[in-house]
Order: sequence, then C-alpha cells, then structure tokens
Amino acid sequence: MELLFRLCSRWPLGVAHACGWVLGWLSWALSATYRRRFAANVRTAGLTSAQARAAVGAAGRQVTELPRLWFGAPVPVQWDGAGHVEAALAVGRGIVFLTPHLGCFEVTAQAYASRYGCTCAGKPMTVLYRPPRKAWLAPLVANARARPGLATAPTSVSGVKQLIRALKNGECVGLLPDQVPPLGQGVWAPFFGRPAYTMSLAARLVQQTGAIPLMAWGERLQGNGGYVVHVLPMPEPLPSGVEAAVGQINTGMEGLICTRPEQYLWGYARYKAPQVQQDT
Repeated sequence: MELLFRLCSRWPLGVAHACGWVLGWLSWALSATYRRRFAANVRTAGLTSAQARAAVGAAGRQVTELPRLWFGAPVPVQWDGAGHVEAALAVGRGIVFLTPHLGCFEVTAQAYASRYGCTCAGKPMTVLYRPPRKAWLAPLVANARARPGLATAPTSVSGVKQLIRALKNGECVGLLPDQVPPLGQGVWAPFFGRPAYTMSLAARLVQQTGAIPLMAWGERLQGNGGYVVHVLPMPEPLPSGVEAAVGQINTGMEGLICTRPEQYLWGYARYKAPQVQQDT
C-alpha cells in the first residue's frame, strides 16, 4: 500500500483532485447510507443544491490528495492570518488550533510545522489523531505524518498528557473539534441547530493551561494552486464553564464552515451517538 501511495504522490495536485472528484461521486452513488446521511446534514445546515453537489466531489479530494501531502513534493501554501499565530507564539502560553473537517485539514499542521515548528527557536505542533482501525494502515499513517516540527498523540490518556505537556512548554496542539469523541469525553451541544456530541477536550485544554485558541483550516484551491491556510481568533473568549465553552467552539466552527461549505465533509456522521472507548 505504501508503494501505491508513493506512486500516486507524483501526481500533480490538479490530477489528484480530479480523481478525487470522481471518487467522491462514486462513493455517493454506491452507498445509500452515505447519501442519506449526507443529504440530512446538508439540509440541517441549509446548503443550496449547488453547494451540496460541489461538496460531494470535494469529499473524494480529501482522500486522493493524501499521497502527495504525505510522500510527495511540497505543495504551494499561502497564509491568511499568520499574524495571529505569531502574536500568540509571542505570548508563550501555547496555542490550541481548532480545525474542523473543512478543506484540507492535513495541510494546516504541515504548513505550521514547516513555517514555525522546525526552526531553531520554533515551537513544534502535536496533533491529536485516532489510530486507524485497520492494523496494516497504522505504520503507513505514522510514517507519513512524521516530520520535523510535527508530533502525533493518540486519543488516549497518555495522548492527552502529551498534549498538556506540549502546551505547558509553550508549544502548539491541533484538534478536530467536530470529531465525535468516545462516551464520557464530550458534551451535547448545538451544531447547526441540532444536538451533537462534541469533544470537551479542546475547551478543557484552554481552560487548564491558559493556551490561546485559534481557528484554522486549509482552503483547497483550483488546479495546481495548492492551499491557503486561514487562521482566525475565536470571536469571543471562551467562558469558564465547559458546556458553554464547547457550545462557543461549535459556533466558531460553524462560522468557518459557512465561509466555504462546499469544502466541508458533510458525509461524516457528526450526529451519531458516542461509543464506549476500548482500552488498548
């Protein structure tokens, strides 16, 4: 599988994204469950028909761009809001980057590591990730994401401790706050007006460490244009209560998603019931 990924990593981004568009529509056509979930989610968010159609193809592009991002030549990256990152780094309290399933979330961590994390005085980023369910895929993902200035932490107690240590050292962590956590690790909060089980970890990290929360996402450009990493502060400081803070984070994520809803992963089972996490 790694050989296949390395071969595909040679594709220009435009070719990879064109193949992804086909993959996205094939997935939509072949799975009635996926179609129903996708349709329900876009209705909840109030997307237009044109935005929904564009999002079908964009979902496949998230898959086919991975070989290039993991094993290929560096992709073109522009920054919008880099000043927010630099101001937060200057404070020295650490940064919690909140990135929804919008655009290319893989490129945001890579871009930060390349620009800020691997210099002599840089502050690395630690990204929380859920290990792949298929054992054969785990080494591939681990090898692909290992790079200077970027570390990974599993979704476990040891992983959370790793995140806290990083923030206390003035470093950065990256989370997907719209990912459904295991039972007991989140709270129910509105997401586009519908209750969604939402991780409380992001809010707790900010509250316990004094880190600065920043919203970030990677906009996918046309053809071989690459990406734009957008960084914005939270609209308001997070309140002290966990449930209120989680609700405010969801509101912030909604605002990001509404800027380019056609690049959000609407097929994700955002409103599913949480499951009990299995100890490993």
